[in-house]
Amino acid sequence: MPYLIFRPYRPSDARAVSQLFREVYGDHYVQPDVYLPNMINQHNAEGRWKSMLAVDGIRLLGHAALCHGALSDTTELALSVVHPAAQGQNIATRLGRELLSRSGSLGFKGVSIKQVTHHPYTQRMAANIGFHSTGLLPDYVPSPFAEPLPETIVMGCYVVEGHARPLPDIPWPDSCRRFMQHLCSVFGTHPDTTSLSSLPLQLKQHHQRFDMVIQRLTKRLLDQIRHLPRHWLISAKLQLTRHFAGDLRNLAALGFTFTGLMPTSNTNGWFALFHRGAQTRHLTLHCQYMQQLHDDLQQIANTHSSAEAPNKARSAA
Repeated sequence: MPYLIFRPYRPSDARAVSQLFREVYGDHYVQPDVYLPNMINQHNAEGRWKSMLAVDGIRLLGHAALCHGALSDTTELALSVVHPAAQGQNIATRLGRELLSRSGSLGFKGVSIKQVTHHPYTQRMAANIGFHSTGLLPDYVPSPFAEPLPETIVMGCYVVEGHARPLPDIPWPDSCRRFMQHLCSVFGTHPDTTSLSSLPLQLKQHHQRFDMVIQRLTKRLLDQIRHLPRHWLISAKLQLTRHFAGDLRNLAALGFTFTGLMPTSNTNGWFALFHRGAQTRHLTLHCQYMQQLHDDLQQIANTHSSAEAPNKARSAA
């Protein structure tokens, strides 16, 4: 077996990287830039991607990258792909470890990862290299595996050595206390002195889902959310503050389910994740806390489906 070499990306690698994605995912990969070698070169040249390759001297066998915005202190381990002929050699794990080891020297305080749930391998790999799963993004992107249902994603977080991303030291509601205490034991806590960021309120359509970003959940905003179309699938990111218990209660009354946390991009803060209108599916997840979040979401989704069935039947009659 040829000796594997792990090295940084070179401009001459662009076409081979693009071809690798085509060989593994066909036309279904969710990031369209990988299908244009010029875009791969552009992102690496401008520093938005820091790509790492696995090669055996003959061909490219693996790729992964740190992906980030220009002003972010958090990057994402993403674009991980391994040639089918090289499966079972821990290439994705070794690429991930190499990139994590470089993240601090590149100026990042934390690294996130979006773990697919169609199979368990990404989740196992993330746990093995130091990520902790923090939240669930239901029905997040069209399936890269040509499946009919969108892919649900597990968020993972890695804190670079010398930095911290603590949670506020606040009382947690009974419904999620065990999970939140677990995250506090992993990331630590700090006195609740977090000031609100300058995040603008956002509402954008993403495929069949509407994404919201909320800084502070006021009574007026709650009333406006209440009047959004009931058939909309909505994922909300709400800045995590001392108001969390009340926010959870108020959003639950509007049909939203709490699905965990994810780090904000430019501060040491966290988003609380909420979702309304999940698709019904069975998933077996690597992390017990993510499994519980998924099961809770599915239970509520099934309850809503059962409640709506008689209304649809009456409408049809």
